[in-house]
Amino acid sequence: MTLAPQHLIAGWARGYQKAMLRGDLLGALTVWTLIVPESVAYAEIAGVPPQNAFYGAPVALVVYALIGGSRFLVVGATSAAAVLSASTVSGVSRDPQVEIGLSTALAVLVGAVLIAAGVARLGFVTNFLAEPVLVGFLFGMALTIMVRQAGKILGVSSGDGDFFQRLAKLLSQAGEWSWTTVAVGVAALAGLLVLERYLPRLPASLIVLAAGLIVSQSLDLKAHGVQTVGKVPSAVPIPHLPGIPEADWAKLAGGALGVALVAFAESYSISERFARIHGDELNADREMIAVGSANLAVGFFRSFAVSGSASRSAAAEGAGGRSPMVSLGAAILVVLTGAFLTSLFTPLPEAVLGAIVIIAVRGFLRVAELRRYAADDRPSLWVALTALIGVLVVDLLPGLLLAVVLSLLLFIAHASTIRVATLGRLPGTDIWGDRQEHRDAVPHPGILVLRPDGELFFGNASRIRSAVKRLALDTDAAPRAIVVDLTATYRLGVPVLDTLADLSADLDHRGLELHLARVRARPARSLSRHPLHATLSPGRIHPTVTAAVRALSGASGE
Repeated sequence: MTLAPQHLIAGWARGYQKAMLRGDLLGALTVWTLIVPESVAYAEIAGVPPQNAFYGAPVALVVYALIGGSRFLVVGATSAAAVLSASTVSGVSRDPQVEIGLSTALAVLVGAVLIAAGVARLGFVTNFLAEPVLVGFLFGMALTIMVRQAGKILGVSSGDGDFFQRLAKLLSQAGEWSWTTVAVGVAALAGLLVLERYLPRLPASLIVLAAGLIVSQSLDLKAHGVQTVGKVPSAVPIPHLPGIPEADWAKLAGGALGVALVAFAESYSISERFARIHGDELNADREMIAVGSANLAVGFFRSFAVSGSASRSAAAEGAGGRSPMVSLGAAILVVLTGAFLTSLFTPLPEAVLGAIVIIAVRGFLRVAELRRYAADDRPSLWVALTALIGVLVVDLLPGLLLAVVLSLLLFIAHASTIRVATLGRLPGTDIWGDRQEHRDAVPHPGILVLRPDGELFFGNASRIRSAVKRLALDTDAAPRAIVVDLTATYRLGVPVLDTLADLSADLDHRGLELHLARVRARPARSLSRHPLHATLSPGRIHPTVTAAVRALSGASGE
């Protein structure tokens, strides 16, 4: 798969209108006010120095603007990508100096995985990540991030381990909490909540960050035991190859798959939502390549894994942004900030960063969605809770694996339990309908017409065979023939054909004929190469149910 010219910047630049410039510039300023504080905070989560966030942020913005298909998606450091990056890297090494190289290498691997998957046209895989599973996983991830950041607000370390171990560690250190740090953190949390509630159009994160810098500098909070960010070197993006041993690349590979899945799922769900709102069309494979390219690029600029940001994308759209020019403008502002303004972050209290992160991930705590599941869909509730508890107990990457396995099990269970409907002819027509839905549908004497309400595949073929045999034996008047309508099946694999052959033999043994109706072109070609075709031909394969019933009625002299 290759990217067509319209996939590049010229595709949207050619149709760019001057009237869009004001809204895009406002959107760029809005994105900048969010990227600056959040990137510093997410670098802390990812376990890399703050300047590394400034290396990667403008690169991710530019690369997605050039390749991505969404007019509204803003790509950069996010809480989900940062915490998954940290979890993967810590499994290889906990040396802070080594973690920097591992984080950049992980971003390269994530990018390579997504680009390869996009070229192979695997963008559809996100359709198999069930929404309840994502709700539970992201809820658990948000709680995990919050308990990690709580240590910054309390002025103590949250230690290592899962959510409950970290929470126990924090509580066990109650006598060591720094109340000055607590006051700073609580004030930052309150400020963010108040600004979001009463002045939602203002950049709450940037305002609280600036206030934290001013208060810290004027009151010398570091002298009162408040941990600060410290010196942040100037950060201009310069290409740099990740220099890690070959063995570490292999150790990162498994985690890269998980980070890639979440990064793309998060990005695509955001861009798809905006596409629906604005009537745009998206190509999942192209989006996979675009997000992968952004990760690959930031990895070669000493940064960590990135994804689509819901908060920044929504803020840019709300400010009037309508094109990738938003990302390009924000990238210029971030480069200027990294080159000339990083020294301003030196006195920034860590508690303020912790508060910014906690508020940023609060949106993942979708309590209302869990309540909706509890009221309307109990199975989805249990699935979401299983994913949530899995993340809290076994940590993020194993929890992600559990979420993926749950999604696959849900899909297999759903696909394997399709219903077999009994059909009857609707009065005055040649239409055959489900007798449970159409009470006036009339069955034909001596002929049982059945329809699997779903695609036949190896996982449900045996169930269908058992259901057909049971229905044939349970009817009041024993039929002489069974007609199976295959209108919902678009492919007949060898295992399915073998099962149908077994069904035909079982029915023949009981004196019943198996007939197939509405076999589509592709399944018909597969059937023609299978021994079952010789068993059913001539006369037992029909274009429609009506043709099958007429043929059977004519053969019996009705």
